[in-house]
Amino acid sequence: MECIFCKIADRTLSAEILYENDKVISILDIHPIHHGHALVFPKVHCKDFLSIPEGDLHDVLHASQIVARALVSSLDLEGYNIFSNNGRIAGQSVFHFHMHITPRYPNDNIRFVLDLKSYSRGVIEEYGRKIRTHIRP
Repeated sequence: MECIFCKIADRTLSAEILYENDKVISILDIHPIHHGHALVFPKVHCKDFLSIPEGDLHDVLHASQIVARALVSSLDLEGYNIFSNNGRIAGQSVFHFHMHITPRYPNDNIRFVLDLKSYSRGVIEEYGRKIRTHIRP
């Protein structure tokens, strides 16, 4: 398998490991937004958020909280971002589901540039109906 995260999980590729249990591993990103930028991913391969089994997702989120808590206390952070890119168009470059936890600092010049939209009359209800027909608990 050519997946870099699978190679890290099975120890055929080295990484700076922050946290690990039998299901999840967390490492420092080698191309960080800020030093301390961590990645958290399941040891089992799944390409994105929609393909991760529910139990593994729970494990990734729990590990993300553990690592975020460690980042906040060790780096004396006032804030951090947690995010996941899913799909090439969303910026995913490694197609193995993972969460990013990146430290934030005052005046760090990191901006999420958004072009916020609004709904015209009746359109929000239309989107709501369309999406609800595809909800599968």
